[in-house]
Amino acid sequence: MNEHDEATTDPVDAATAAFVAHRNLLFTVAYEMLGSAADAEDVLQETWLRWIKVDLGQVSDRRAYLVRIVTRQSLNRLRTMKRRKETYIGSWLPEPLLTTPDVAEDADLAESLSMALMLVLESLSPTERAVFVLREVFDVGYDEIAAAVGKNAAAVRQIAHRARKHVEARRPRETVSPGQAQAVLETFKRALETRDLRILLDVLAPDVVLVSDGGGVKLAAPRPVVGAEKVVRFYLGEAAVVRAAITCKATVVNGNPALLVHLDGAFDGVLATRVEDGRITGLYYVRNPHKLTRVASETPLTLR
Repeated sequence: MNEHDEATTDPVDAATAAFVAHRNLLFTVAYEMLGSAADAEDVLQETWLRWIKVDLGQVSDRRAYLVRIVTRQSLNRLRTMKRRKETYIGSWLPEPLLTTPDVAEDADLAESLSMALMLVLESLSPTERAVFVLREVFDVGYDEIAAAVGKNAAAVRQIAHRARKHVEARRPRETVSPGQAQAVLETFKRALETRDLRILLDVLAPDVVLVSDGGGVKLAAPRPVVGAEKVVRFYLGEAAVVRAAITCKATVVNGNPALLVHLDGAFDGVLATRVEDGRITGLYYVRNPHKLTRVASETPLTLR
């Protein structure tokens, strides 16, 4: 055996190669479960520290084993985050990610990452969320999910059914194409920048819901704002207070069309939407600067 062969059979090298090969998948799993890139990165670090201690000779499917570790670490982190969210100031929204073009092209992945759906996942228990994400998003088998969450397969099937029913009752009624969503968002963008009240009221559904996240650092509505007129007053009233010019740049966040909002040229936040029947039914505005660190460069995400 030559020196190169010895290097390639080194356990640490083999563990590193497997981890790097599946890193984007592991990050996606953790982010879908947590809604926080920072926490997902911490989970990956914890997963790595456990992975390098595993006897690879006993592992038949390295990808599945890594997903199992990242799931367990995500569940631990979810319980910690639950306590953190209980003291969070105002509404909590997922941390937006600038995503690569292939994410938007994968309809299943883009939908699973949408702010609207991720906010629905926040209403599940940690175990329900883990089971739903693994089964519905990543198509993991029930036996493998059972091993990851510490339940038997029959219990996992019941949890999956309950979680699916809960999500289906709250997820958007229809899935629109990226082109349709972009067209509606472009209309909203022009109306917001020109403060055109009539067009704003036309493009917003009468029962539109705005959720804004300032994290106690930036001004935000303490509770969701419901109704087109109230939403318009929130946006134009707040901008009028600071006498700021509103400009927006179209982008793709979490695989879906979104806006980068600027006030007087200074970056203020990320605005994601939920579009149904040609109108905006949900607005998700992240202003907390601690959650805006992943919109300057693209984050690769994958289901495989």
